[in-house]
Amino acid sequence: MNDPMTETLPETGDDLFAGQPVRVVERDGVRYTLLGTAHVSHASVEAVEKAIDSGRFDAVAVELDPQRLQALSDPDTLAKLDLVEVIRKGRVALFAANLALSAYQRRLAEQLGIEPGAELKRAVDLARERNLPVHLIDREVGLTFRRASQRLGFFGKLKLVAGLGAGLFSSEEVGENEIEKLKQGDMLESSFGEFASESPALYETIIGERDRYMATRLREEHSPLQREVLAVVGAGHLAGLARYLETDNDAPAALRAELEAVPKKRNIPWFTLAILAIVVTGIGVGFYRGGLGVGTELLATWAMYTGGLAGLGCLLAGSHPLSILTAIVVAPFKPFRLSIPTGAFSALVEARLRKPAYEDFLKLRDDAQSLKGWYRNRVTRVVLTFMLTNLGSMLGLWLTAGRVWGKVAG
Repeated sequence: MNDPMTETLPETGDDLFAGQPVRVVERDGVRYTLLGTAHVSHASVEAVEKAIDSGRFDAVAVELDPQRLQALSDPDTLAKLDLVEVIRKGRVALFAANLALSAYQRRLAEQLGIEPGAELKRAVDLARERNLPVHLIDREVGLTFRRASQRLGFFGKLKLVAGLGAGLFSSEEVGENEIEKLKQGDMLESSFGEFASESPALYETIIGERDRYMATRLREEHSPLQREVLAVVGAGHLAGLARYLETDNDAPAALRAELEAVPKKRNIPWFTLAILAIVVTGIGVGFYRGGLGVGTELLATWAMYTGGLAGLGCLLAGSHPLSILTAIVVAPFKPFRLSIPTGAFSALVEARLRKPAYEDFLKLRDDAQSLKGWYRNRVTRVVLTFMLTNLGSMLGLWLTAGRVWGKVAG
């Protein structure tokens, strides 16, 4: 193996790259030119066009995965989504996170007059026009979300959801400081707001791991016919990608498998189990001390609080009356189906009764930018049904625990 060599080209000294930051790494007989771009810059699009039009490169790699490229290339991608299948497979939270990211990108596009990631799409289009091999080297967003979620604690996940929600429903323009930061950073990092920089676990997953993943994919795509490779990546990945491309000597296939793995944990909801144990013990004590009357009253309290607040959450989501009824009936039986959230049942009913139309999917990116749009669009209203029903059910469980022990102690 040849020893890796690195060259840093001047940010303003090479007309070919239109002043964009560039790093060059040579290893294994391949010269990798890493072009750092801003995902919201017309200059980055021009730099990509000049570089590919030069005829210098044998292949083009981009910071995309197949799913993101599909979303950039096909406006109707969301219209092909099977919402019922999303609910059944427990992917509603991931779907909601993707909506938040999509809404943030749309705000940027409207404000700056350029679609985020335009330079990546342009790189793919130009490479295909010139019959150059195209390598999609980024990790799937869903994998990144799942790995990040596993590294965050309970309160970390709450902060993450709050940050995404705040950005999702914000009607304000993206500030100049945030835009400048984005030009030197990463779209995923920026969409998470300040929480990304404050959380080492999240930052490592969405930036550090992806730097190494993309370096691994570049080595994995090695071909004797591809001696000059252009890699178009966000400027925030440039240094890390170059470092890993220089220094990693582990087998690419094994390293890629490691970075794609989501360790299977026993999904035991300890917090919920603890609350349930408190409630069940309290009801048992009620039967023992107060007899059938007190015990029955406590069971009724359980049904009233869990079912009532789950139904209220579903009502606040603007759900169909039968969806609300489903939430009320299902919520008290939480102990018998810990792995299935109450909101999944009401969301499935909502999706069946108010089946989203093709038009709802087409308008999804626009409607996801405002709270009013979430209620107007039948796709996002199913997501609201899921989230608010779950919130009401959990709140009802907490209140039941307090009420039961208050009754027993009194």
